[in-house]
Amino acid sequence: MMTFKKARIMLLPLAMLLFLSFSSAHKFYVSVTNIVYSEDDSAFQITSRIFIDDLDKLLLERYGVEAKLATPKESKIADEYIEKYFRSKFVVQFDGKVVPYNFLGKRYDNDVVICYLEIPNVKLSEIKSMSVQNEVLTDLFDEQQNVVHVKWKNNKKSFVLIRENNKGMLNL
Repeated sequence: MMTFKKARIMLLPLAMLLFLSFSSAHKFYVSVTNIVYSEDDSAFQITSRIFIDDLDKLLLERYGVEAKLATPKESKIADEYIEKYFRSKFVVQFDGKVVPYNFLGKRYDNDVVICYLEIPNVKLSEIKSMSVQNEVLTDLFDEQQNVVHVKWKNNKKSFVLIRENNKGMLNL
């Protein structure tokens, strides 16, 4: 017959496991992209903020690239694959036509990588509508949410894009 002391010793690890499973922090899967029209440059300037560890995992799973982002051992081909990934998952259209953009580079800010893109030579007065499709990381994380803020002249529009609803549209 089991004594109360033995039962307590056996149940303690189980109780701790249950407690920790409910108190552990849930990971957020989110990116934030700002698209701002610069009248001085006649361009849409785009910054996309993504968690470094999520992008690192994506590059490994999708392309087999051990990027080791934001470390002294960062892969020399990391930027090339980040750009390749963006081109397949981030699309801007003006009046229903895909618009080319330049991938300008990236920098790190704590646990986030900030990617810089630009759509040059934009004649805003000639554009009626704009759509933004952002599927960044939705192929890897079901819970991924991509927040997109678009600012032009005195207007601002924001979208939360997910795997099932990955495109936001607005009239300019």
